Amino acid sequence: MSTITGDPLRIAYSPCPNDTFVFDAWAHGRVPDAPALDVTFADIDLTNGMAERGELDVLKVSYAVLPWVLEEYALLPCGGALGRGCGPLVLVKDPSLTRGPGLDLAGRTVAVPSERSTAYLLFRLWAADVLPEGVGKVVVLPFHEIMPAVRDGRVDAGLVIHEARFTYQDYGLHCLADMGEHWESTTGLPIPLGAIIAKRSLGAERLRELAAAARTSVRMAWDDPEASRPYVRAHAQELDPAVADQHIGLYVNEFTADLGDSGYAAVRGLLTRAAAEGLVPAIAPGSLDFPRG
Repeated sequence: MSTITGDPLRIAYSPCPNDTFVFDAWAHGRVPDAPALDVTFADIDLTNGMAERGELDVLKVSYAVLPWVLEEYALLPCGGALGRGCGPLVLVKDPSLTRGPGLDLAGRTVAVPSERSTAYLLFRLWAADVLPEGVGKVVVLPFHEIMPAVRDGRVDAGLVIHEARFTYQDYGLHCLADMGEHWESTTGLPIPLGAIIAKRSLGAERLRELAAAARTSVRMAWDDPEASRPYVRAHAQELDPAVADQHIGLYVNEFTADLGDSGYAAVRGLLTRAAAEGLVPAIAPGSLDFPRG
């Protein structure tokens, strides 16, 4: 990999354990020949907006936002979050909302973290398949407010992501449906969640260098997981260390090192199905392709 010179690369990713684990080595200058990083921490709903405004060089975003940003940004083939058994959940306080073989959310209010999130696309695709009467109302709440809102009865159900998979029972909540299970059972593909994108204006060679740096950072984290622990804990202070480890184990996997054929198929499948439902614009042919050396 050739040396990258110049100003620090402006990058934004979340303080979640999977992102700090993945980027720890790179952010702390341990990846050979990689550029210095100027890191902004922001939840993914904020980074999605940054991408739409073209604000930074590299961002962790929802796959759902790609149709709006692929003209300016390229999808990197590594560093993101796909997987199996890691999809968003619909949670309720009242398990009686289950009705026979189906589910009843007609007339109910469902809180979601963003309408530009992959979780929301998966939720809408699931609802189109299994909720013939639809959903009463969708409201957007910050991620950290969703489980308390369901617990306190301010909404009937909530769409949650990330570590909520491991903590929702602490709120007295029940899992009504697993969006990932539905996606995997209907497509056979891994679940696309978060993507790493970089500005096309950086040029093909630099994009390849950035992908190599991200991949090396992931592999260095796997080789020495203790090295990343201080960075992970510093940005997940309210998260139990055991939950943080579960989070990393679930969301950092072989697709983080390389999307591969099935990863790209999952991304194309999600965006194609979402476009067919009128949820996102159709993407141009070849817009997901990454420049190869």
